[in-house]
Amino acid sequence: MILVNFGGPRVLSEIPEFMTELLSDQDLIRTNWPRFVHKWLFSYIAKKRAEKVRSDYEKIGGGSPIFRDTEAIASLLREKLSCPVIPFHRYLKATHKSSLKKIEECQEPILRVIPMFPQFSFATTGSIARFFSEHLSRKKLATLRWVASYPTHLAFINSYYRRICEFLTAHNIEEKEIAILFSCHGVPLSFIEEGDIYEDECNRSFQALSQRLPQAISKLSYQSKFGSEKWLEPSTEEMCQTFATWSEGRRSALIVPLSFTSDHIETLFEIEELYLPLLRKQGFFAGRCAALNLAPDWIFALQEIAKIESLVSNENLIRKNFLAF
Repeated sequence: MILVNFGGPRVLSEIPEFMTELLSDQDLIRTNWPRFVHKWLFSYIAKKRAEKVRSDYEKIGGGSPIFRDTEAIASLLREKLSCPVIPFHRYLKATHKSSLKKIEECQEPILRVIPMFPQFSFATTGSIARFFSEHLSRKKLATLRWVASYPTHLAFINSYYRRICEFLTAHNIEEKEIAILFSCHGVPLSFIEEGDIYEDECNRSFQALSQRLPQAISKLSYQSKFGSEKWLEPSTEEMCQTFATWSEGRRSALIVPLSFTSDHIETLFEIEELYLPLLRKQGFFAGRCAALNLAPDWIFALQEIAKIESLVSNENLIRKNFLAF
């Protein structure tokens, strides 16, 4: 099995390289420029961006926990499944040589790839599929079989449902007293217009969870906008600012990072430092539901997700309208 995730800077010194890899990804940041022009420009932007986000990473401990959590999950799955589990971190360039070598040397006839992204997007799962297509041998690519997504898989939904219930119990809040904002990472609207199914899959996850919480007020929103292009709406920031208009009198708010299975900068800083204060300034009690991280039920869920029989090849996950020259 290959367990794929974005990765994150483990220490402050890795931020510039991480940002360069992130912004140079043309499945994530899309332009009509040749690849070398795109990479040159966004490498420059990445250096400037790295300076701005350094303080954000300092506030969450000097690095992202997503690397170590993904590595720990891979180790746990090796024990549970008694098979090789190779973690891959898309934007941690320093780890690529070792990870790709392990994948090439693995002798299993079929390598099942499990993304840590429940909802499919060409900007996440599709980006890693393209990376593999450009860096693995044809022989190895032929062995890859992907679980493309699992937005409504019962074990995934149960994992987040339990997280929400744990939060309510810990804070002595009844379901009927809470308004829940399910926050997904946003993408530009143009991605959806080009055929990306991400918005639909986020909606499916939202519906599956909100139906489990019928007494709560539940809304779906999108966060982490970058650039001037129009993105999926409503934004999490806007929904926090207008909480009183849609919460139907609830005085308690909970933000659930629905598309994030691991806590990292978007949850530990963006939600904690940018969105929750907006709610608290209005006099509401506001909290964040932790991501799934290393929760035992999430490890169990991944074991169940690994059993999904409907698998797709690496090639079928790659966006076609892509300028590669």
